[in-house]
Amino acid sequence: MNKLFVFIFISLFISNNTKAQGLLEGDAVHFTRQDTLRGSITKERAWWDVKHYHLDIKVNPVDSTITGSNTIKYQVLQEYNRMQIDLQNPMDIYKVIQDGKTLKYTREGNAFFIELVAPQIVGKTKELTVFYGGKPKVAVNPPWDGGITWKKDNNGKLFIASSCQGLGASVWWPNKDHMYDEVESTLISVNVPGNLMDVSNGRLQSVKKIKDGTKTYNWYVSNPINNYGVNINIGDYVSFSEKYQGEKGNLDCTYYVLRDNLAKAKEQFKDVPRMLKAFEHWFGPYPFYEDSYKLVEAPYLGMEHQSSVTYGNGFKNGYRGRDLSGTGWGLKFDFIIIHESGHEWFANNITYRDIADMWIHESFTNYSESLFVEYYYGKEAGYSYVRGIRKNIQNDKPIIGKYDVNNEGSGDMYYKGANMLHTIRQIVNDDEKWRSILRGLNSTFYHQTVTTKQIEDYLTTSVGTDLSTVFNQYLRDIRIPTLEYYFKGNTLGFRWTNCVTGFDMPVKVTINGKERWLKPQTTWEQEAITAENPKLEIDKNFYVAGFDITE
Repeated sequence: MNKLFVFIFISLFISNNTKAQGLLEGDAVHFTRQDTLRGSITKERAWWDVKHYHLDIKVNPVDSTITGSNTIKYQVLQEYNRMQIDLQNPMDIYKVIQDGKTLKYTREGNAFFIELVAPQIVGKTKELTVFYGGKPKVAVNPPWDGGITWKKDNNGKLFIASSCQGLGASVWWPNKDHMYDEVESTLISVNVPGNLMDVSNGRLQSVKKIKDGTKTYNWYVSNPINNYGVNINIGDYVSFSEKYQGEKGNLDCTYYVLRDNLAKAKEQFKDVPRMLKAFEHWFGPYPFYEDSYKLVEAPYLGMEHQSSVTYGNGFKNGYRGRDLSGTGWGLKFDFIIIHESGHEWFANNITYRDIADMWIHESFTNYSESLFVEYYYGKEAGYSYVRGIRKNIQNDKPIIGKYDVNNEGSGDMYYKGANMLHTIRQIVNDDEKWRSILRGLNSTFYHQTVTTKQIEDYLTTSVGTDLSTVFNQYLRDIRIPTLEYYFKGNTLGFRWTNCVTGFDMPVKVTINGKERWLKPQTTWEQEAITAENPKLEIDKNFYVAGFDITE
């Protein structure tokens, strides 16, 4: 047995053969009616297309409440008179008005069903206003367990922020809370105490002083935006800005940080133009020039809020000062700036339609970290980084979750997903072609919500190789494919095992230092060799295991 792969193989045998069957054949997972209402395109959602939101709210730190309204402009796709609007307990809707009339509604958990009186004529644009309020869920461990964070800075000033991916934007404001339908534009009006500032998405249109001493900040988003990307950040902010000369001209970049952190931010945030240069090279133009780029200090680690990326990494490199890859390269950049900004391309530009396909966000963005490293420190540095993060892979359950019930898959969507993409890059075996594929993704699916099938089909067509079993292996299975091989005389025998049916991924190997490609199947294949005392090594950039069964 090739000793290089002994440990991997034994680990796979023990872990996968004890738990794979239950995971792959379907453990009993129980979902509720609320999961379906939240995660599916219900009849009450399907008939209308959201066009514009005007979220107009007052944030009340004294009692930790949010009150206000959301005016929803929509286009009628089918005649129907019942609309689903989502708002999570303990928040409540007080009144709904359309055409000057108060409408009746019923509540079923976190879903409100509004009975419309006016005719809903196909093709027409209508609007209604939802008035609401209450104490939104307090974030326990943001951004993973989200809600609203209520803190104070070191000077005793209030420091407040939202974070709600997965949990849903309806945790703090009423909306059509399903990812398939992105609103086309949004006006966000946030009233806060007069000694504080709100920073939200898009561009600041105006600041209005109110007689009671508060201020209302009006932010306008001119591009489509996903619900969880809408955010509020409230604090004693100071700002500085610069213009980045990008592929589409000047990009306005503005940075908002707490007053005491200005000097540190001016140094640490130099990673922003570095990020933009690298990612525009790999992925194409920043997708939201019209709305600018902002990096905003937040009272938690960070989040990919569109054009308002939040930051809480302590003004130091790595992930809270640690290198997640264990290679040293992870300390060459500020993880939160690079990772969360990478989501502007994969999450905000290209957005999953169902959270079960969250890998589309996280696999590409996790992979973008290695591309950043590669851009500045060379190809082997980037390769080393992405290989290094393999130690974080759990292989606990499939990367793709359950559809229509707001269920995300395994956290392996980060590190394993990145290594799947890195493996596909090896199959492409052409760096410029790979770059064109990544840029093509962002132009083909520009400002769109997508499914896994769309991304799989695009990659298969662009690569020119059927990748269906590759995706089935890495996205829908928990096993690492193992290349079994043997040498017998002048013959090399090989096959894939520990894999999905029909797995046929080509793989690059060296035999006594000479490179060659193999095209294994799940049945034994043979090729002639001429090497004496042959030794086979699998290219380490493929996320696979190997097992030499030569007697």
